[in-house]
Amino acid sequence: MDDCIFCRIAKKDIGAKIVYEDDNVIGFDDISPQAPVHVIIISKKHIVSVDFIDESDADIMTSLMFSFKKIAEIKGIGNNGYRIVSNHKERAGQSVFHLHFHLLGGRDMKWPPG
Repeated sequence: MDDCIFCRIAKKDIGAKIVYEDDNVIGFDDISPQAPVHVIIISKKHIVSVDFIDESDADIMTSLMFSFKKIAEIKGIGNNGYRIVSNHKERAGQSVFHLHFHLLGGRDMKWPPG
């Protein structure tokens, strides 16, 4: 989608500090970090949110899940712990309607988160 900022990042039409990439996903540093480490991990395919995943997206979801550990290791927080967050719809805080996850770490996390 031409108006989706995450699609434009995935196509490299917009610059981002990429920390991880494979055939299905791309991870980049958040421009407004909420923790010392805050990486956004997106599917390269435009999927609005978890409600729009179907069986044909199994490879994408597998890539997303495996990317979390790899990115945590790249960022040096794999041994200390990290949080994975995905917001779904406006009321939950989704502001970009493209499937994405936040990987947060580098500090103690509180519970409940919000």
